[in-house]
Amino acid sequence: MTKLSVNINKFATLRNARGGNNPDLIQVALDIERFGADGITVHPRPDERHIKYEDVIALKKVITTEFNIEGNPKEQKFIDLVLAVKPTQVTLVPDTMSQLTSNQGWDTEKEKGFLRDVIDVFKKEKIRVSIFCDAVTKIIGGAAETGTDRIELYTELYAKEYLKNKDHAIKPYLASANLAHSLGLGINAGHDLDLKNLNYFHHNILHLAEVSIGHAFVCDALYLGLENTVRLYKRAL
Repeated sequence: MTKLSVNINKFATLRNARGGNNPDLIQVALDIERFGADGITVHPRPDERHIKYEDVIALKKVITTEFNIEGNPKEQKFIDLVLAVKPTQVTLVPDTMSQLTSNQGWDTEKEKGFLRDVIDVFKKEKIRVSIFCDAVTKIIGGAAETGTDRIELYTELYAKEYLKNKDHAIKPYLASANLAHSLGLGINAGHDLDLKNLNYFHHNILHLAEVSIGHAFVCDALYLGLENTVRLYKRAL
């Protein structure tokens, strides 16, 4: 069964807007777990504009489902945090401090040596590794040579094309997922997946292990309520 990991960055953004601890990020994570999600995702950035490093440490103490930490391993502070916390999974994303959100995957050919080295660091600590990848078969082939356990398919382009032509939108993801599976890689996915497009993606990508959903989830929760939103996303899977 495909697991639902909820990215709670936007809850932290809301909290930080006024200072203090409202909403309580720890309680949000615990409630999301209680309502049926299979994991919690965070993506701390160097400027701590949403998830703070202290949040990651505090969350590790209470989360009972899978804990996934995303970030750029070219930041030594990020590597140190992951090694200290030892989450279930680390997802390596090639974003920069100035980016509003992640918008591309790794160039697995150009960065192969770097990725091999940093992935080895995490795997020696028994941390499952996933790397953010565009749905391009050459990129997936390169990912298999880095030693990663999984890839996370970057799904923004799928989400944009879905409303125009869903059959066309899924094609590169289907090809990439099939190749990844044949190469022994686990398959995750994330970015702009929502209640409109998730079920079709899940139905077509047969070996999908996990989806990570944040922005759309939080937007839906504003209207539908937190518990109902978890259940609707689980139903879509």
